[in-house]
Amino acid sequence: MEEKETSELIKQRIQKVKDLASQGINPYPIRFFPNAFSQDLITGFKDESEDKTVYKIAGRLHAKRVMGKASFGHIKDKQGLIQIYAARDDMGEENYKLFKSLDLGDQVGIEGTLFKTQKGEISIHVNSVTLLAKCIRPLPVVKEKDGKVYDAFSDVEQRYRMRYVDLVVNDHVKKTFVMRSRIIQEIRQFLMNEGFLEVETPMMQVIAGGAAAKPFITHHNTLDMDLFLRIAPELYLKRLIVGGMDRVFELNRNFRNEGISTKHNPEFTMMEAYMAYGDMETMLQLTERLVTTVANKIGLGTKFAYGDVMIDISSPWKRQPYLDIIKEYSGIDFSAIQSVDEAIKKAKEAKVNSEGATSIWKVADDVFSELVEPNLIQPIFITDFPKAISPLAKSREDNPDIADRFEPYVAGREIGNAFSELNDPFDQKERFEEQVKQREAGDDEAFMMDEDYVRALEYGMPPTGGLGIGIDRLVMLFTNSHSIRDTILFPLMRPDKDPGQAKKEKG
Repeated sequence: MEEKETSELIKQRIQKVKDLASQGINPYPIRFFPNAFSQDLITGFKDESEDKTVYKIAGRLHAKRVMGKASFGHIKDKQGLIQIYAARDDMGEENYKLFKSLDLGDQVGIEGTLFKTQKGEISIHVNSVTLLAKCIRPLPVVKEKDGKVYDAFSDVEQRYRMRYVDLVVNDHVKKTFVMRSRIIQEIRQFLMNEGFLEVETPMMQVIAGGAAAKPFITHHNTLDMDLFLRIAPELYLKRLIVGGMDRVFELNRNFRNEGISTKHNPEFTMMEAYMAYGDMETMLQLTERLVTTVANKIGLGTKFAYGDVMIDISSPWKRQPYLDIIKEYSGIDFSAIQSVDEAIKKAKEAKVNSEGATSIWKVADDVFSELVEPNLIQPIFITDFPKAISPLAKSREDNPDIADRFEPYVAGREIGNAFSELNDPFDQKERFEEQVKQREAGDDEAFMMDEDYVRALEYGMPPTGGLGIGIDRLVMLFTNSHSIRDTILFPLMRPDKDPGQAKKEKG
C-alpha cells in the first residue's frame, strides 16, 4: 500500500474514533468477557435447533461484506476464523450502523447464536457488536502477482521490528512461537522427570565466566562498580553442585557482545544442566534422550524435514573427534602444527582467513566453522576437543592434552556443549591463569580469573557432568526455521529511523 494512501486511511480511521466519541460510544471500552472461541464453536456445533445459547466471542475483524440490510464477515481469534452474519433487523439500526463502520483489523466483541448457512458453514448470527479497540493503521494484505501469492508482511526487517503486526497477519509465525513455548515446557518436564531441580542464578555478575565470549558491561551506581551481563550461568550452577544440590538446571537468558547472523543474536536462551556423579558420556546419553523425547512429545517424531533434507535424530548419533573431522574436510592436521603463523598459512591455503589469530586453536576453530560445520547435517557428536580450548573441562584419562568434551551438531549448526567438569582446583587455577595470559595477548573472549570459583572447588566438587543446549537453535531445528531471528519474538535490531530523517538522508 502506497504511503500516501495509507496516510489517508489513517486519517479516516482517526476521524471515526472522534465520531464515535461524539456519539457517546467509547471506542476503547474497559472490558468485554468472551465465553467461547472460534474452533471450539465450530467443532462442537450439532444443530442450531438444539442450541440457542448466546455466545460471546472476541477478536479482529478479518473480513466484511456489507450487503444492504444484512452483511457477512469473519472474526479471527486465537483459535482461527469463524464467519459472522449481521442483520439490521436483529441488531437494531444504531448497532448495525456501527458494524458497517468497522474496519478490517478492528478488535471487536460479538454476541450471537450459532447456525449453519445454506453452504454449510458454521456461523454466528449476531445479536450485537462492540468495538473493543480501533485499528488505526491498516494491516498489510496478501498480494498476488504473476499467479503467485506473496507474504502478507514480506519485508523481513519490518517483520522482526514490528512483530506485533507479523503475528497478526502471518499465522505460521504465531505457530512457531506457540511451538517454541511447547518445546521449552517439554524440556523442563523432561529434566524434572530425570530428577533435576530448576534454579535461578545471577544475570548480573562481577566476573563474566563460563564461556569464551565478549560480555556486555553495565554499572551499579550505589556500589559504584561495573558488572557484566552473564555470558553463561555455568560457574554459579557448579557452585550449587559443591553445595550438595546434585542435579540442577536453568533455562536462562545469556548475553554476548557478538555479531548478529542467522545463527547468532546477542541475547539468547540457553538450558544448562549439571549432574553430580556424571561425566561426558552421561551427558551425551542425556542429550540424545532429551532431543528425541522432546521431538516425539511435540509430534515431530525422530525423522522430519528440515529445508530440503530429511533429518534423522534417532539414537545412536554418530561420533567423530574434533581434529580428525577438521583434517577430513580441510586436509589440515592441526596436531602436527607448531606455530600460529604456520596455522594461519595452512588455513589460508584452505581458503580460510584467520589473520590476527592469537593461537593455533583459534585458527582451528575458524577452519572448523567455515569448512566443517556447514557439512554436519545429520546429528553428530564432535568429541575430543583440545584441552587448550576447554578451560572448564577435565582432560581425558588416556590423553591429558584432550578434553573429555563433546558438542552436538545437526542441520549445520552447533546446538550445545558438554563435558566432564573440571573439579581439580589446582588445575582449574592454572587454566584460568593461562586464559588470563591470552586476554593480555589480545583475546578479549578468553576467560577471566575467578578466584571465588576456585575457592568453591577447594571445598570439593564431586565428579560432575555438564550440558548446555541452545534453545533458539533447537527451536530452529524443530520448526524448520532458517534464521535464529525467526525463533526469537523480538530479536535485536538497529533503531528504526525516523521517517522524516530517512527522507532527508535519501535526499
